[in-house]
Amino acid sequence: MLHSKKTLVVGASPFNQRYSYIATEMLTEYGHSVIPFGIKNGNIGELDIVNVWPSEKDIDTITLYINKTTQLDFYTKIIRLKPRRIIFNPGTENTELQQLAQEKGILAQRACTLVLLRTNQY
Repeated sequence: MLHSKKTLVVGASPFNQRYSYIATEMLTEYGHSVIPFGIKNGNIGELDIVNVWPSEKDIDTITLYINKTTQLDFYTKIIRLKPRRIIFNPGTENTELQQLAQEKGILAQRACTLVLLRTNQY
């Protein structure tokens, strides 16, 4: 198995038709450690959705499922975690946050987490 990449899913939802839910399940299935962060209480599989911003310092990837406007409140928090990369899933594209991340040496990737996993590019 490939190296496990601790991933923070921002915008995690307890509703199984949401892409954030599917991505959380698939990341877990592929052996990655996942922290689902969202505003709604609930769980995804055996993982509880956390409503408090995590303080872990070893997060490899942040995958976004919140729109550009909602992201504004998280710029500082996202950058402060110093992830290796941020994945901007379809509908979350944000040039401002991408530039901010790149200035801090964080890879900003416009991609789909599900596709990256399925094609062994995660």
